[in-house]
Formats: sequence, structure tokens, C-alpha cells
Amino acid sequence: MTVTMGTVLWEPPVDVRQTSRIGDYLAWLARERGLSFAGYPALWDWSVTDLGGFWSSIWDYFGVVAHDPPTAVLGDTMMPGTRWFPGATLNYAENVLRMPGIGDDEPVVLAYSQSREPITLTARQLREQVRRVRAGLKARGVGKGDRVAAYAPNIPETYVLMLATASLGAIFSSCAPEFGSRSVIDRWSQIEPKVLVAVDGYKYGDKAVDRRAEVAAITAALPSLEHVITIPYLGIEGDFSDLSGEDALTFEPVPFDHPLYVLYSSGTTGLPKPIVHGHGGILLEHLKILALHHDLGPSDRFFWFTTTGWMMWNYLASGPAVGAAIVLFDGNPGWPSLDALWDLIDTAGITYFGTSAPFLMACRKAGLTPRKRLKGLGSTGAPLPVEGFAWVYEAVGTDLQLLSLSGGTDVCTGFVGGAPLLPVRAGMISGRSLGARVEAFDPSGKPVVGELGELVISAPMPSMPVGFWNDPDGSRYREAYFDVFPGVWRHGDWITIAEDGSCVITGRSDATLNRGGVRLGTSEFYSVVESLPEIADSLVVHLDAADDPNGELLLFVVPAEGVEVDDALRARIARELRGSLSPRHVPDAIFSVRAVPRTLSAKKLEVPVKRILTGTPIESAAATGALANPESLTAFAELAEVRRSTPG
Repeated sequence: MTVTMGTVLWEPPVDVRQTSRIGDYLAWLARERGLSFAGYPALWDWSVTDLGGFWSSIWDYFGVVAHDPPTAVLGDTMMPGTRWFPGATLNYAENVLRMPGIGDDEPVVLAYSQSREPITLTARQLREQVRRVRAGLKARGVGKGDRVAAYAPNIPETYVLMLATASLGAIFSSCAPEFGSRSVIDRWSQIEPKVLVAVDGYKYGDKAVDRRAEVAAITAALPSLEHVITIPYLGIEGDFSDLSGEDALTFEPVPFDHPLYVLYSSGTTGLPKPIVHGHGGILLEHLKILALHHDLGPSDRFFWFTTTGWMMWNYLASGPAVGAAIVLFDGNPGWPSLDALWDLIDTAGITYFGTSAPFLMACRKAGLTPRKRLKGLGSTGAPLPVEGFAWVYEAVGTDLQLLSLSGGTDVCTGFVGGAPLLPVRAGMISGRSLGARVEAFDPSGKPVVGELGELVISAPMPSMPVGFWNDPDGSRYREAYFDVFPGVWRHGDWITIAEDGSCVITGRSDATLNRGGVRLGTSEFYSVVESLPEIADSLVVHLDAADDPNGELLLFVVPAEGVEVDDALRARIARELRGSLSPRHVPDAIFSVRAVPRTLSAKKLEVPVKRILTGTPIESAAATGALANPESLTAFAELAEVRRSTPG
């Protein structure tokens, strides 16, 4: 079968309404609300038109546990500032730990690691661990509104800590231990945590990585810390078991928009933005997308390859709220070979396998044919090309539903993706998520169909951020999303939406770096590189590569006067980046340039340089009239030509 853009690779079975959770939801809407829909497009249209009707149906259908009922679904729909479910009090952790359909002695967390033996927690054991850690935090003075930080990988302790923190009404924030101390300090100095829980180190493949020096540096830089607790993950040292107590497991009732956790933007411009997500918004969004879009429920084992520094960890963490057990993995996904994660499907009994598009493309290039029985396969992190879709159906399985989704840390979900009612077409995202009014806007702010436009969300979603930390007047929040189209969320992607709602995303309109699930922004990169006396200026770009999950990271440096960019300096730059940020952010190549292109307001032009390096002519890539030094772009165009003409 020849697969081209739009080729149908999977279609919903004829009995999909009888066998899927979204089918059950449709039957519930007809029975309880008198609402009938011919198909997904009509359901989506209702979900983004009658926001109150849709989101109240999600609340009722899933039986959200609340302490005080809401007085309304939402008041004003103006963005930003929409207030959802005023008057309601609830707790995210209480709703997750309800674990509907999972028996007390059934597994709910299955954890695999390259640092230690596997761990399985039953529902009863998970609740007991959350109870103990909650009691330990409470004994150390942690209460509503306090911040608890985790410098820890995707392991049960981190998950338990998040739920225990949430149960108290305290606020959680995690960084993966691959992050260097500078990146962590940039994030946590903004939120001033009271407690830090950190690993002593970890293994990546067969390599042990000691993180005690980084933990010491982080601790020294955060005067707000009152307690530092260590998980002996490498077996060196630790007192995590002392985080315990006898208090019963109870849940602090908090308002719908009470902060649950703080995630961070990539830090493309300035410090990473501390994005505050609320208990109720995250709960409702994840109930909706995990059950109705991914079709997860009791008997499912849900896996997504992620670190604790990526929003997909928070996404995975909500699995038990819809009755799905979750599978955690910590380590190198390519060690000892790319088969490692595919083998985990059999070991852990995974029914839904989530990963990134670059990982799938790397498996394709390696010639893997895993042949697995899966209900669904999720792909995110980058657009999945046609050949990636084809490989999944040729090499993994013909019956699974491939769900390519896109969203962001900002909403902690996918706002375009798939659903059991929609076919899978090669190279395309099946549709827009329920409750997400995603549109493509032309430069004048008018919606376009069948044409490339700016991805916007033109109606509020409950999981839009409560705000940014320490942004009392909301100015940073407004500037981040609402500065281009007033009252409309501009996300920073280019998207084409077809008449039937299917869509294609052609890339970011910002300059985020994303390698192997560790996301860092360019400003963090520059703070390391430009601290070296030999470097006067720098610019970094990340190019996606179809055959490499890490893509290609290129660094351009302007040497200080009299300095030559030789192999010794390149090695020093690599060492500094490895130590301060992460090993995955060592550039693939470092080039010397005479100048970094900047706007008249002195902003670096990462995105235009990226476009030039991928073949866009200078005149199409940048508005040279707005540049302080337009001649600086010539060097990048010349490099692009050399790269095109050089084999391999």
C-alpha cells in the first residue's frame, strides 16, 4: 500500500459507540441531557459553543468529587480572566486516588528503571504511601499554598510526593535531575519552595550520574528552603523514608482555581515563565481527554515516555482518575537498544503506549518491527510525518489507533489530536479536542479554513493557566498569549485546518529547544555560553531530524576580540553546557560567526535563522528592514548552501 498525505490508515469499528468511552458519553448525553449528535464534528461544535453545557456534562458524567458545589459553570467568557465553577471546592488528589474501577489490591503504578529493580504499587499501597508522605510533609509545616519542589525522575516517590502535596492544598513543582543547577535555580527561585525532595543521583543506561553537588548548589541558592529530603535512588544516601507520620489521609478542600502545580515555559525569552495550573481545570481537562480521546479506563495500562520536566508527566499522572493504571519508566530509552521501550509493552502489560514523533522516526530508521498488540499509540513533541504514520501501521500494528496530538505546557493537554470516532489519516492530526475552540487566524485576526494560519484558541478552556507566579496584575500572562489578538489565545504554532476539522501543524513560531524530552529555552543556553570570557555573543537553533529523536542542535558564537574558535574552545563550551544544563544540550556543531542577527530592539532572531538553515531565502525568512544588522544573515545562508551541497 502506497501511503501519502491523507491516506486513511485506520477507521473506527462499526460498533465504536458501543465499545468506547466516548460512545458511552454520547449515550449518557442523550439519556440525561436530551442531546443527540450524528458524529464527532457535531459533538465538537456543541462542546465549543455551549461551554457551560459541555463542561458541566464532564463534571457530572465523571462524578467529580467536590466538597462544595459550584454556583455556576462559568461567568464571563472573556479571556483572560474567565472564572470556572465559582463556589466549588474540591481536591485533585482526592479525585485521582478514587481510582474508579481499580480494586484495592490491583496494580495502579508499575515503575521500571535503569537504576533499580521494578516496583509495583496496588491502589491500597499507593493511598498508604500518599498518606505517609502527606503526614511527613504536614509535620514539617507544609500547608495550603506552600511550595514543594522535586528534583527527581519519573519514579513512584515523585508521583506520591505530588499527590501528597496536592492533598494538603500545597503547590508542587518538579525538575528532572538531568537539569543542571542553573536551570533549576532559575525556575525555583521564582516560587520559593519550602521543601526540596531530591535524588542523590540516577543511572542513564549503564552510567551512574551523581547529583549531590547539584543538590547542594540548588539548596544554597534557595534561602526559602526549610527542609531538604534525599531519595537514595543511587543507593548513596537518603532520608526519604523519614518523610512519614500517623495522620489519616484527608484532602484539603480548595477552590476550583487553587494552584495545583507550577510548570515552566522553555525560557526562550528571559527566565522560564512559571505557569500555574489549578486543581479543577487540570482535573476536568484530563478526565475529558484521557477517557474520551485516548479511551482509557479500567483494565488499561497507560504509558508515556517522559521526564518530570515535561508536561506529559503531569498528563500521565492523571491516568488513575479515569481508572487506568500508569506505567513509569526512568532511564535511557535507547539503551541497550531502541527495543527497550517496546519490550516494556510486554513486561508491563501496556495497552496504551505514548512517545514522541522523533522516537518513532528513529525506530523507523533503525528498521525496527516491534509488532505489538496495543489499543492505542500516542505521538507528540513534534509533527509526525507521513512516513512515521506508515511505519506505525506497518511495523507496530494494524488495529491500534494512532493519536498524534499537539498542545502545550501552557494548557497541560493536547488541544488537537484524535478520538475513537475519527479516522486516522497519514500525516494529519484527526481533529480538534472537545472543548477546545482551535482556529487558524490570518494576520488580520480572521479565521481561515484550508489555509495556513496562526493557531489560536478563541474560547476559554478550564485548563488554561490560573496565571503566572508572581504576576499580580496579570501583565506577563496577557503578554504571553493575548498580545497579538486581544481576547484570543495565540499559541505560537502554524496550523492548517481542513473543512472536516482535521489539521496539520507545520511547526513552532518560537525557538524552543527540545531534545529527548528535556525542554530548555534559548535564554538559558545563552546565560551559560556568554558567561565565558572568550564569547561575545551567541545564537542557538534546533533543527528537527526525521531520523534522530534528538534532532540537530547548532550553536553559533561570536568570539571576543583576538579569540579563535578552535577545538579546545568548542570542547570547553560543550563542558560548560553539559554541566550547567544537561548532556542532551551539548551542540552537534559549533560555528564561529562575525555577528548574531538582531532586531532594532536587540532581540536575537533564532526563528529566521532556523528558517534560513532549512532552505528559506533570506528575504522570506526575515523582515530585513527591522534588523539592526541585516548583513549578518548572509553567513547563515552560505552555511545552508554548504550543508545542502555536502553529502550526508
